Amino acid sequence: MTFDELDRAVLHALHVDGRAPFNQIAAVLGTSQQTVARRYRRLRSDGVLRVVGMTDARRLGQVEWFLRLHCTPDSALPVARALARRADTSWVQLTSGGTEISCVIRAPGGNAPEALLLQQLPKTPRVVSVSAHCLLRSFVGGPVGWHGRAGVLTGEQIARLRPDFGPAVSEVDITGDDRLLAALRRDGRATFAELAAATGLSEPTVRRRVNQLRASGILYLDIDLDAAVLGFHAQAILWLSVRPAHLVAAAEALARQPEVALAAITTGPANLLAKVVCRDVDALYACLTERVGTIEAIDRLETAPVIRTLKRAATAKISG
Repeated sequence: MTFDELDRAVLHALHVDGRAPFNQIAAVLGTSQQTVARRYRRLRSDGVLRVVGMTDARRLGQVEWFLRLHCTPDSALPVARALARRADTSWVQLTSGGTEISCVIRAPGGNAPEALLLQQLPKTPRVVSVSAHCLLRSFVGGPVGWHGRAGVLTGEQIARLRPDFGPAVSEVDITGDDRLLAALRRDGRATFAELAAATGLSEPTVRRRVNQLRASGILYLDIDLDAAVLGFHAQAILWLSVRPAHLVAAAEALARQPEVALAAITTGPANLLAKVVCRDVDALYACLTERVGTIEAIDRLETAPVIRTLKRAATAKISG
């Protein structure tokens, strides 16, 4: 399908505020509310783009782990599909020739994800190894969305779209918010009337609660997008070993690159993890050699090309 400049502008507006009203987006873009609504609904119905409500794991006392599963070639796809069906996984992808699975899983702070995971995976000896890497600090990814997919609006337009929730809320008890958060995971742009129907609460209560959750940072809105529609056809996961004294500086340098959709300091032999999204293999080569390769203090780099994506955001399955 075609993805023109207006589609990109709508995408950028939703990147700034996933729940921005269509009339506000239209006013900022200089078009009609009906045009914006029509563009969004077309992209959503075609399965290209969704706005999803996500929660910040750290603020909920959870830990995010990046898992690497090495499988025999005939078992990787069935295991990846099983992982994609789990509610606690995201970004389930086949990498490295289709024998390795990469995914993100959330677990309560003290729990070991490997034990939780292996109890529910298909009983097969073809999972050769599983390693879990704790995401200690993210610089891009999660609440800090991939800015490389946007880049259309001006600074003044972005400022007009930024939501204002009033004074920041330091602590919010989310007890009783399960149905509300589940509804927002299904559709981050669900109306307050739809959220009220899903939760049994009144519209004013739902409105106030959503704003409180967003103001506290517990709830954020993410764009679930097929990057291929934007012309990005080469993805890779990078495992980097960086000297500790330069680790934060290297992570910040990675985060500034438009191709980097995830940059996080992690545990394990490689202490810096990144995901890059490029237009083609030539652009991937340039990214690795001209930008990533020039970052100081990188001692080792492992590149795992992404072969297939089975799941992006928490509830968005690409293929089953």
